[in-house]
Amino acid sequence: MSQDLHRSVLLREAVDALVVDPGGLYIDGTFGRGGHSALVLEQLSDAGQLVAVDKDPQAVAFARERFTAEPRFSIWHGSFADMDQAVADRAGQVAGILLDLGVSSPQLDQAERGFSFMQDGPLDMRMDTSRGMSAAEWVNTESEEEMARVFKEYGEERFARRMAGAIARRRAERPFTRTLDLAEVVKAANPAWEKGKHPSTRVFQAIRIHINGELDDLYQALDKSLTLLKPGGRLVIISFHSLEDRIVKRFIRDQEKGPQLPRGLPVMDSQIRKTLRSIGKAVKAEAEEVGENVRSRSAVMRVAERLAD
Repeated sequence: MSQDLHRSVLLREAVDALVVDPGGLYIDGTFGRGGHSALVLEQLSDAGQLVAVDKDPQAVAFARERFTAEPRFSIWHGSFADMDQAVADRAGQVAGILLDLGVSSPQLDQAERGFSFMQDGPLDMRMDTSRGMSAAEWVNTESEEEMARVFKEYGEERFARRMAGAIARRRAERPFTRTLDLAEVVKAANPAWEKGKHPSTRVFQAIRIHINGELDDLYQALDKSLTLLKPGGRLVIISFHSLEDRIVKRFIRDQEKGPQLPRGLPVMDSQIRKTLRSIGKAVKAEAEEVGENVRSRSAVMRVAERLAD
């Protein structure tokens, strides 16, 4: 798949839920290759603005080239955890925030990025290739116990200890440098393959989430969204695995309920400060989209609206 043909998941559904004020300020926290951004810009008036954010230097370069003549668009290099820096002095004025979580298709499709267990490439997995520890550095130096914890917690891998042990034994002979090398060791250590899923899937997912700090970034972004969004502003989040979706679902639910006060406290429901309300039910891709783009199969979109303080 070429970079300019990358298809954003739940494209129309996400943008329709996001853009409630055509003249407002919006944040696309995960630019990728700009599918969502392009459609947002189509929905905005001349007064509207879109600030895109991405960790990946390739995505940032692509954005600057693709939207070079678009005065309503700007791109900021960094994590969506720090999106408040991208709209400094605009807190409380953002009309919508979109987060399309996880690894992007262009990153998966490029073997040299090291995300794929299906293509051989350097074992990297960093979304921001300008900083941080690579996957190779991590698997070659981390303790066996910590690897097992990461595989279990972030990959929900039931054979985490077995796989961490296999990696530790092999790296004692020679270090890991390539994706397929690691995938084969994990594959051999997996005694019960899941139908339709590569036996290395969960371990690769766990390593990627860990070295990129994806869940920590998500927690920070969710908290900051409450300050950034104006009343009526929308928070739209597309998740691709249960760990992310549980975090998002719990966050929206907790903000809908407001602070949990001791039972029996003489406080009316209308006096409890609630910051979000959920909009509709969780949205999943239609069968037609799944048929055209297999990545959309696991996508779950949740939408919430900022309430007035």
